[in-house]
Amino acid sequence: MNTVMIVSLILCAAIAIWGVVAPESMTGAAQGLVNYSLASLDWFFLLLCTFFFVFMVVMGFSKYGNIKLGRDDDEPEFSTGSWVAMLFAAGMGSGLLFWGVAEPIYHFVTPPDMPGETAEAARQAFVITNFHWGLHAWSIYGCAALVIAYFTFRLGLPSLISTPILVGFKNVFNKTALNSLGKTAEVLAVLSVIFGLAGSLAMGTLMVRSGMHSVFGTENSVFMSMAIIAVMTVSFLLSACTGVDKGIKILSNLNMLMAILILLVVLFGGPTAYLLQVFVYSIGDYLFQFIPMSFKTYSYQPAGSWNWFHGWTLTYLIWWLAWGPFVGIFIARISRGRTIREFVIYVVGVPTIVSMLWFAAFGGAAVHIEMFGSGGLSEKVFADVSAALFAFFEYFPGTDLLNFLSICLIFIFLVTSADSGTFVISMM
Repeated sequence: MNTVMIVSLILCAAIAIWGVVAPESMTGAAQGLVNYSLASLDWFFLLLCTFFFVFMVVMGFSKYGNIKLGRDDDEPEFSTGSWVAMLFAAGMGSGLLFWGVAEPIYHFVTPPDMPGETAEAARQAFVITNFHWGLHAWSIYGCAALVIAYFTFRLGLPSLISTPILVGFKNVFNKTALNSLGKTAEVLAVLSVIFGLAGSLAMGTLMVRSGMHSVFGTENSVFMSMAIIAVMTVSFLLSACTGVDKGIKILSNLNMLMAILILLVVLFGGPTAYLLQVFVYSIGDYLFQFIPMSFKTYSYQPAGSWNWFHGWTLTYLIWWLAWGPFVGIFIARISRGRTIREFVIYVVGVPTIVSMLWFAAFGGAAVHIEMFGSGGLSEKVFADVSAALFAFFEYFPGTDLLNFLSICLIFIFLVTSADSGTFVISMM
């Protein structure tokens, strides 16, 4: 076992023991660190993520766009469809299912700087949601992946998060200091993978548990959560043993097919024309407000808006940054043979458009229920956000079938994410 793994395991064990022995102390320390970072560095995080987007645009649509991530004669290892499916499975996974209904409803009812439950609040809800899940998020992933893929496949160097550091600073630090810096970066990357996946799996487990309660009447208990995690662990370990070519690829393709099926049911089972109008409208609003929102720190708004900015936008950006090493290494691994321009279009552009369509369908139908339908959905969302999707399906025919398909999809997404994380950690 190498030094990176030993140090990472010790740190993880120490944090886990701290959480078990003194949970209030750990929670207080973590919350204090988060609050300090948000209050002092919010401007920096916003600028950093905006820089990543600008960097990706420049790399994709300049003379560098023709450079291939690999040798000039390398061909892509995976078909475009499987490649995009794996991007989504690793990058967003169950998040779109968890927040597809809930986030637009949250911003519709309690927007940061305007009255809620109005037509303007509905418009702004989709701008905010798309900003959180769109170009900035995928640019963070894409930037990490592009750098790693270039050094790995073009220059033939190890596929490690420390490789760009070792190469870029070789004339700045001596060998000992440089190796220490590289190992530190790898340890931080391992921790980001572990804790990032832990948060995602916890969120997904709650959602699966809520779905099973809705469909099968099972209890929302700690025991049920532990059972779901146990089955999930066995599943992703079995899948991880088969590698990227089989397990992850097959599960990702299955994810994509099931997600498309559920999306089509919502799109054509709901107010179709209205949802497509929302999609088109949200594209225009997002593009129009993209630059202002990329620099908006809510400095001149009341304290409530400032707190909202930290609790939503900054939290999302930090979450994507934390996932950057994990998702970046995985995307790099599956992107050999792609040109930089193709990489930017499919890693940043395509997922953003698909995410916007997803939120327009699920969030648009949810807002339609509140504004023009029978209402009552927002109360259910605020009561239990993990059950938002299943409460939403109560307004559609075939509720139990949709809930069952969603449970399966969430479970497979979680297995795929954990599988990808295991694969990435094994590379370190």
